[in-house]
Amino acid sequence: MQSIPIASAEPDMVLARDVRRVESPQGPTICGRGTVLTSGLIERLKNLGIKSITVEGNPLAAEGENNLENLLAELDHRFRKVDNVPLMRKLKGMYEALLIRSMGGTRGR
Repeated sequence: MQSIPIASAEPDMVLARDVRRVESPQGPTICGRGTVLTSGLIERLKNLGIKSITVEGNPLAAEGENNLENLLAELDHRFRKVDNVPLMRKLKGMYEALLIRSMGGTRGR
C-alpha cells in the first residue's frame, strides 16, 4: 500500500484505506477501502479538497526506489548459487510471493 497525492491518482487504482474529509477525520467515510477509482471519482475527491489517498500496491516509484522487476531480478541473483537446493528454492518462492504481494503486482512465473 502506498500513500499518493490525489493528482497522481489514476483510474483502476484501488483504495487501501477509507477516505475521509481532512477537517473531520472521525467523520463519515467519503469512499471506502476497496473502492476502484474512476476518473469521475478522482475529480470529485479533488473537488472535496482531498490532497492524498492510500492505494493498494506501490504504483508510484520514488526516486531511487526499486520496481518489482528489479527486486525480483535481485532475488534471482541472490539465490543463483543455491537454486538446485529444494529447500532454498522454496524459500526463494516465499520471498518472491511476498515481494509480489507487497508491491501489488502480478507475475506469471
